[in-house]
Amino acid sequence: MPVKIRLARHGRKRRAFYYIVAADSRAPRDGRYIERIGSYNPNTDPASIDLNFDKALGWLQNGAVPTDTCRAILSYKGVMYKNHLLKGVTKGALTEEEAESKFSSWLKDKEQKIQAKADKLKAETKAERETRLKIEEEINKARAEEIAAKRTPVTEEVEQAEEPDSEAAAEETAVEKDVVEEVKAETKEVETKTEDVKAKTETQEVTETKEETEEKKED
Repeated sequence: MPVKIRLARHGRKRRAFYYIVAADSRAPRDGRYIERIGSYNPNTDPASIDLNFDKALGWLQNGAVPTDTCRAILSYKGVMYKNHLLKGVTKGALTEEEAESKFSSWLKDKEQKIQAKADKLKAETKAERETRLKIEEEINKARAEEIAAKRTPVTEEVEQAEEPDSEAAAEETAVEKDVVEEVKAETKEVETKTEDVKAKTETQEVTETKEETEEKKED
């Protein structure tokens, strides 16, 4: 039976990661393996792949058959394409320089695509964060307006309750002023009348004194 390149599961429940191994096809999935050639962690975004390129290529050239998942991983890292180019060199379809040039061009293009995807994910993460902050600001603003709306009627009631007291105080002050003015006017009238009475009394006394004097002279 041929050797298979496959995944061996490790890690805890719902947080699994995998070793990329070359193992006998008859061995259990998570059992013994011949050689570990890398690891695959799907818990990150994008998924983390650590692969020994030369070992993986060597196993493919020796006839190892990858599983579907491992084939996708090897294709993503360029191992399958490099193996295809080397087969073309062996058959004489192209030279080693041409194969190396094509692989370098493919690898450069692949790195650009990976970087573009990473930049896109970073930009999406930043945009999502800004959107969340904006939503939170709107929610906080709405809450502040709601609280202010609840407090406004209470303030108006207090002001309305204070306004009548001010009017009443003003009315009381005006009444007090009127009373004081009336008292002053009455006091002035009394003083005027008192002075008139005193003047009349003095005039009568002077008149009586003169009359008495004249009567004594006649006697």
